[in-house]
Parts: sequence; structure tokens; C-alpha cells
Amino acid sequence: MRIEVGGNTHVGRVRQNNEDAFQIERSLNLYVLSDGIGGEEQGEVASALAVDTVVRHCLESENHRAAPLFVEPRPDLSERTNRLMSAVTLANRKIFEAAGSQTEHRMGATIVAVWLQGERLSLVHVGDSRAYLLRGGSLEQLTSDHSLVAEQVRRGVLTPQEAETSELQSVLIRALGSEDRVEADADEHLLLEGDTLLLCSDGLTRMVTDPEIASTLLTIESAQLAAEHLVELANDYGGHDNVTVIVIRALSGSTGLFGRLRRWGK
Repeated sequence: MRIEVGGNTHVGRVRQNNEDAFQIERSLNLYVLSDGIGGEEQGEVASALAVDTVVRHCLESENHRAAPLFVEPRPDLSERTNRLMSAVTLANRKIFEAAGSQTEHRMGATIVAVWLQGERLSLVHVGDSRAYLLRGGSLEQLTSDHSLVAEQVRRGVLTPQEAETSELQSVLIRALGSEDRVEADADEHLLLEGDTLLLCSDGLTRMVTDPEIASTLLTIESAQLAAEHLVELANDYGGHDNVTVIVIRALSGSTGLFGRLRRWGK
């Protein structure tokens, strides 16, 4: 199975600075996206620190298998997923410490990270940046938002339609850096040939509907062009926030019988 990846980020039409960050670490098949919180330059610092910490910790673990874990390993999760949880936990600690004890320096970030190993997909997230899976023409949200309105929807206090127009959409109940400890959601999935993964900040999902996202991923074959088009759509609809996307496509490992025969003949 081959992996094709595209990524794009934009400040949007309203904000003055981009507090989103993302990194594609092809050597590990690791993909990380973060949306900073804090205003001024604090959000930029938090998101950059989150992404950099996760990637560095995972790289270190590949080079030194005895690298420390910063979480109690969960027996129901693979070694790689536990390592990704450790990386996110470490990122939370670094952001919390960087902010210091002064209220005016408080900052935080969301994070969504995917680590692939063959068909195995490790997914860890905190906040309201999302992961989606497109399979067989159907788009499924793999993550649950750690936001006040999402929690109210889960409890039946708000309908999904009411949540879309709520003024409390930006209020998070979990984020990196807000406390010295954070509870990250971790999950594992199988990635099949033909699947497409989407990681995105809320600058996309508040502007572009799920059907429009699915249509873009279905009709634009190139992962990079699909990422760029999704960002363009968010900006066309107002671009009220920074917007960042990573598109990951799982492609066939061969190019058909002719391709296999050609490789065998080399």
C-alpha cells in the first residue's frame, strides 16, 4: 500500500496571524496538526511547540526504543499508539511549562495526530481539530470534539443544528497546556486501500459542510490539490479562522499486472 499526502494552511480572511501548525514526517508516516489558542503570538507558539514535540518524541523513540514513556501504557493499545499518547502528553507538559504561572501568558492548543504502520492506524487527539475517514464514498468523523457545544449535543442539551450556530463553539473543555495534565483520546483503526484520511482544524469544519468535504475528496484525485481546494473553500465561505488540512490517501501498492511484471523484470 502506497501513501500519498498533501497539506495546506492559510491565515484566512479575518485573522492577522496563523495560529495553526502542521507537520508531515514521511520517514515515520506520522502526521500532526495543531490549532493554537491564546491570541497575539501565544497561539502560534503553542501550536508549533505541540507539533514539534510530538514529532521529535516519536523520532527519538524510533532511534532509541528505550526512550521514556510519559503515560501509563494502556494494554488495549499497541506500542505505537501508546508512544503517540506519550508524545501528546509531553507536548501538554511543555506548553503548560512554557506558559508559566502568569495568567496573561496562558496559551494552549488542540492536536490531532495519526501514525501509520502498514494498515494499522494510531490516532490521538485533544480539542476540536478533527480526523475524518472517507471509505467507499462515505465520510466518517473519527474524533469527538472536546468542546462545550459538542458535549451539550452528546447530552441532548443542544441539537446538532443549534450547535452549529452557538456562540460557544470556540469554548473547549480539553486542550493542551490548560492544565499540567491532559486526557487524550486514543484509538486504532485499519486503513484499507482506497481510503482517504483528513486531518483538519476547525477553520475548515466551521466553514465547509461534511458533504462538501466528501465531494472534494471524492472528485479531486491528488492529495495536495484536494488539500488546497478545501482551504480555498473555507476562505471562499468567509475564512473566519485559520484553516489547515492534511489529506492522506491509501493507494494500491501496485499499478496493475503490467506494473508488477515491469518491477519483476528489473
